[in-house]
Amino acid sequence: MYLNATLVIQMIVFAVLWWFTAKFVWPPITKALDERSRKIADGLAAADRAKTELVAAQKRVDEEIGKARASATEVRGNAERQAAVLLEEARGEAARIVTQAKKAAEEEAALAAQRAKDGLREQVAALAVSGAERILRKEIDAAKHADLLSNLKSELR
Repeated sequence: MYLNATLVIQMIVFAVLWWFTAKFVWPPITKALDERSRKIADGLAAADRAKTELVAAQKRVDEEIGKARASATEVRGNAERQAAVLLEEARGEAARIVTQAKKAAEEEAALAAQRAKDGLREQVAALAVSGAERILRKEIDAAKHADLLSNLKSELR
């Protein structure tokens, strides 16, 4: 056995195998590994960008919520002021209506009192005429003495 020849042939086979692997096998493997590394790096960068964008979006959301709360507070304040104004207007209108109703009732009461006084005067005049008739024992003509009766009415006022 030729140990030297076997060793030399094995070295040549190893060198050919090394050359074949370095030329045809390793480039696709390293390319795939590099591609995978690049994808992972891109994914991590995208995750970092997304995290930054999320923080920025959260800040914008917080600002918008603050604006919405301020706007809601302002709207509520305006509504309360408007309600107070409407309430005051309604109170004023109610007071005006009550005053008008009171005035109308007082006028109606005054008219009713005047009518009652006039009615009483008529009755007093009739009673006076009736009393005078009895006293004189003769009939007094009310139509002839209308002037006298109207003077009597005016004196009773």
